[in-house]
Amino acid sequence: MKKTQTKAFANFICSILLLAFEIWAYIQTLGFRKIKGAYVQAATFPQVMIGGMILFTVILFIQSVIKLVKPVNANDPDMQAAPNMNPITNKGVLAGLIVIIICILYVALFDKLGYVLVSTITSIIIMWMIGKRNPVTVILVSVLVPLLMWVVFYKFLAVNIPMGILSPIKDMIDMI
Repeated sequence: MKKTQTKAFANFICSILLLAFEIWAYIQTLGFRKIKGAYVQAATFPQVMIGGMILFTVILFIQSVIKLVKPVNANDPDMQAAPNMNPITNKGVLAGLIVIIICILYVALFDKLGYVLVSTITSIIIMWMIGKRNPVTVILVSVLVPLLMWVVFYKFLAVNIPMGILSPIKDMIDMI
């Protein structure tokens, strides 16, 4: 088998693509508005998360290069044939593509519908996709977690996250 048909080569290609995306995403955060007097800026959380992603992607890249340069070890699982990535035959790939589409819709609807509503809908869909079907659990987690996260960011960290059509909730919180 050729090295270009192995999991190690697939990891190598994916790590290059991921690094390009992560660098682009980090550069995008540099344009976020800065709020005077705020300890935590809007770009802080994304930059920390992207930094972690870059770290792990560089590790994957280095591991892949080492495995591709060394002689083939038949017992190494990364030197086995790469899995089929056809979304028609591989349900995991299809689910991944659906989650990517959901994330794009999340970003597109974020300002109009607001953080809490978009996060609630996204959570419900993804929890259903991973097999969580207890309606009480799904509703409680999907509603309470985004709402509590919004309160923490809005009240304690002074980060104004869009509420969209649920802005009356923001007015109620301001009264507290």
